[in-house]
Amino acid sequence: MTAADGLPREAGGAPALALDHLVVAAATLDDGIAWCEATLGHAPRAGGRHAFMGTHNRIFSIASDRFARAYLEIIAIDPAGTAPARPRWFGLDEPALQQALESGPRLIHWAASCADIDASVAAFRAAGFDPGSVLPAERATPDGILRWKISVRPDGRRLVDGAVPTLLEWGDVHPSSSLPASGCSLQALALRGLPQSMAALLRDAGVDVEATASAAAAAHAVGGPPPSAPTSTASHPTDGSVPAPLVAVIATRRGPVSLTSIRLAH
Repeated sequence: MTAADGLPREAGGAPALALDHLVVAAATLDDGIAWCEATLGHAPRAGGRHAFMGTHNRIFSIASDRFARAYLEIIAIDPAGTAPARPRWFGLDEPALQQALESGPRLIHWAASCADIDASVAAFRAAGFDPGSVLPAERATPDGILRWKISVRPDGRRLVDGAVPTLLEWGDVHPSSSLPASGCSLQALALRGLPQSMAALLRDAGVDVEATASAAAAAHAVGGPPPSAPTSTASHPTDGSVPAPLVAVIATRRGPVSLTSIRLAH
């Protein structure tokens, strides 16, 4: 049995998805750890290096009744790592994102787990969004090698400023199985700016999807232009009419905390 076994299929045969984890990017991993302790009241210790991507991370549980296996990942470029021959995942090589991270770590993305990543990639492409190729990945942990499959675009981009998730298919072990309680639990994740075709694939993942009928989101789909400089480095919508792509609400020992992503100019 694999970690993804038990995921049902949606009505009509579309692959079912489940929220797997949130991604917070930082200019340095130390910045991310300090931000986490100051913002959420928890200093994460689990994590490691992704040698094939030149990144490293810290993770901790944010599991809740609504998201039973959710965790939060803080990720940064590893200064001691080797730069990969391809762009790093989650858009970490994008100058606009790195510029935004100079003012502090940010929620930038989320990942969804699935039982059949190839079928999920095909469903995303049919909806007009290409999540990229499926790559094998692994990371050493104190309990052994953690292995998974992940969708990564050749350009490393996040689609719709991170509202379209990266897809994961875990092997025999899910990382949340070894994570202790952190005092933090994910209560909600809202996604904005997605077209109906993508929103329909994500609603059963437990997230709140605000679909749009406008053509704005289409510019972020396959063939859309790469991001340029951010319109704002604040963790709020860049103007009064354009909502943030992701808003996560996390319960902590200090009370609820809302993490809001930014929208980069395209």
